[in-house]
Amino acid sequence: MIAVQHVLVTGASGTVGRLVVEALRGRGAVVRAGVRRIDEVEADLLPVELDFMRPETFPAAVAGAGAMFLLRPPAISKVGPTLNALVDRAAQAGLRHVVFLSVIGAGRNPLVPHHRVERHLEEAALDHTFLRPGFFAQNFEDAYRLDILEDHRILVPAGGGRVAFVDVRDIAELAAFVLMNPAQHAGRAYDLTGPAPLTFDEAASQLSQTLGRTIRYEPASVAAYARHLRARGMPSAQIAVQAVLHLGLRFGQAERVDPTLGAVIGRAPHSLRTYFETEARLGTWG
Repeated sequence: MIAVQHVLVTGASGTVGRLVVEALRGRGAVVRAGVRRIDEVEADLLPVELDFMRPETFPAAVAGAGAMFLLRPPAISKVGPTLNALVDRAAQAGLRHVVFLSVIGAGRNPLVPHHRVERHLEEAALDHTFLRPGFFAQNFEDAYRLDILEDHRILVPAGGGRVAFVDVRDIAELAAFVLMNPAQHAGRAYDLTGPAPLTFDEAASQLSQTLGRTIRYEPASVAAYARHLRARGMPSAQIAVQAVLHLGLRFGQAERVDPTLGAVIGRAPHSLRTYFETEARLGTWG
C-alpha cells in the first residue's frame, strides 16, 4: 500500500466530512481539513480555508495535497464555478486522485448536480473514484429531524418506495480505504447501500419502537413537499434536487441492495435499526 501524504477533505466540519476525517486519521493519514472557517475544526487537523463560493480559496487548499475527498454541499446547485472549478485547480496543482461522494444513479441522471461533477472528473487529468450511496440513514437526524421532533412525522414524496438506507459511518470507512489505496480504485464507481430495503412506513415504525413514541410516515405529493420545504426556508434549487431524489424512490431507484460496501470494508454494513439505536442513545430526537 502506498498512502498519499496529505488528503484534503472538503466539508470537513459537516456530518460526512467529519467522519471521513476520523476514518482517515485512524488509518494514519495526514488530513487537511477544508472548511469555510478555520476555527470550525481542531488545529491539529491542518485546517485550511476552503469555500466553494470563493475560488480565491482554492489554490492554498489544494497545494501539496495528494488526494481529495470531494462532496457537494446541498445548497450548491451550480457545480461549474464551484466543485468543477476546484477539480480544475486541483489538477493544475498536481493532486493525483479525487474520491467524489456522488449519489446512486448519478451516472445516468442528468437532473442531479452530481452528474455534471462526474462527467467533469472523467474529463479531468487526474484519477477519480465515484462513491454513489443511496439515501443516508443520517437523513433522519438531518433532513427529517425537525419534522420528527416537531410534528412526529416523516413527510416525503416517496410513496411506497423502498430504500436500502446506508449509514454514513460505513461510507466514511470505505472512503478512507479508497483514499489510502488509490491505485486499486482509480476509475471505479461504487453503488453503496445498506443491508435491507425498507419503506418509509417501515422505517418510521422502527424509529417509533426505538424511541417509545409514535412517529408516522406521511406520503406527500411533490407540490406539498415543495411547499413544506419552502416553509422551512430551503432555497428553490435545493428543493428541486430533494424533490427529484425522493420522487425517484417511487420507482425503485434506491431499493436494490448492493454488496460492494460490505465487500470492501470487510464486514456487514450497519442496519437502519442499529443506526436508530445508536442515535437514540445520543439523544438525537430528544
